[in-house]
Amino acid sequence: MLRRWHVAVLAVLCVFALACEEGAGATPRPTSTGTAKPKPGYPSSMAALGDSITAGYGSCAVYVACSRNSWSTGGADGVDSHYGRILAKNSKMKGKARDFAVPGADAADLKAQAASAVDAGSEYVTILIGANDACAGDVSGMTSVKTFRSQVDDGLDRLKKGLPKSRVLVVSIPDIYRLWELGHKDANAVRVWGRGICPSMLARPTSTADADDDRRHKVKDRVAAYNTQLEKACAAYGKRCRWDGGSANRVDFSLNLVSKFDYFHPNFDGQKRLADVTWPGKINW
Repeated sequence: MLRRWHVAVLAVLCVFALACEEGAGATPRPTSTGTAKPKPGYPSSMAALGDSITAGYGSCAVYVACSRNSWSTGGADGVDSHYGRILAKNSKMKGKARDFAVPGADAADLKAQAASAVDAGSEYVTILIGANDACAGDVSGMTSVKTFRSQVDDGLDRLKKGLPKSRVLVVSIPDIYRLWELGHKDANAVRVWGRGICPSMLARPTSTADADDDRRHKVKDRVAAYNTQLEKACAAYGKRCRWDGGSANRVDFSLNLVSKFDYFHPNFDGQKRLADVTWPGKINW
């Protein structure tokens, strides 16, 4: 995903390989405002917006995007994606899931991806964006919170105008700091991160210097701030937008759910876990 360094942000993240017991089965809470009513019943088409996490990067046998394993629109057996769950309820969904997520994308790219979802007439849209905004070369390169919110609003505005009756799910950014906590004592992870994976957080992973500890906490705080803005942006959108309630960020994942290519992106099991914790659950489709 990363435009700044080729990755994605745990992102469930890793990252964000996900194995959370706390977040498992959590039902994203709906926002309370808005006037347009979604079409009744399960949607018959959907689109995924975001970065390399949603593109399934590193979840196949090679280190490339692998959309068939995506937590959102993937059709691979066993991933139990949102697409697969909806298809089981509505056969009209078959073959109508589009993955517009792009490795390296950040919030600035959301508007263009939203336009693609509008052109496709998607009745359900998932959004997971922000890991690359935090994963800069250093903390000074992270997207400001104000700019991040503005760019997210631009993307959501495009969806609201173009797809007034479609449902939108906004997913929290996975916990990159937890990834560091798990991997900084793992020799393989440390070696791979040395190639330049999310340097704002993962550079010099074994260092105990105050400067490095401060740097990591600044990234952690920025991700938390982004998630706050994602929640608020979804609330401002109206009742057709659902926030995941922070489920993806709360996942208590392990390294077993992360790709061994970069110790950053979710592997197949990580994608499956992400699908599980972000699934809206028993809502009035």
